Amino acid sequence: MSFEMRFSHFIITFTLCALPFSAMAQKNKINPEDRIVDMDSPTFVPMVRVSKVFDNGDSIQYVEMNNVYVYGPIDFKNDKQRKSYNRLVYNVKKVLPIAKEVNRAVLETYEYLQTLPDDQARKEHMKLVEKGLMAEYKPRMKKLTFSQGKLLIKLIYRETNSSSYELVQAFLGPARASFYQAFAWMFGASLKKAYDPEGVDRLTERVVRQVESGQL
Repeated sequence: MSFEMRFSHFIITFTLCALPFSAMAQKNKINPEDRIVDMDSPTFVPMVRVSKVFDNGDSIQYVEMNNVYVYGPIDFKNDKQRKSYNRLVYNVKKVLPIAKEVNRAVLETYEYLQTLPDDQARKEHMKLVEKGLMAEYKPRMKKLTFSQGKLLIKLIYRETNSSSYELVQAFLGPARASFYQAFAWMFGASLKKAYDPEGVDRLTERVVRQVESGQL
């Protein structure tokens, strides 16, 4: 494994230090990084929900479905561009479920921390969480490539509306966040990397939306 890949795993592991113990308790589930990516079948099952509302005494049924996104065909200039796009689709299908897992866990952790009596109790809890996460997520993140790790950092931003730096800062403190950011910067990465769906990440956003909706 290259140093760049090891570094990516290191950064992602500490990004995931916001996860609660409840996320580590699901021993029987198949983790996203262990699933085989099927390029011919949707990653997320399209939602179809039938319900009803009452209007002036009448019962009216309705069907709720995922958004369906319609885009024009991509004009690939050469086979290299086509392969690059297919690789992006593959990587999104691989790591988007992890980003959504992080988002759920961050919300759960934040809500739990609010129930603790004081800052000292919260700090002690996060120390235990960090220790457990290193044991749980370090081997999991080693299964991702460097490119998938960098994409995961961006998709975590998309899901949580916070950069990895902000998440580490919020849960582990500014000193720890600054240290990891400085370490990342030395090797061309950044925990402060934002997600720009209207700009540089426009193609990624297109793929993410189609994967979310069950179109890819």
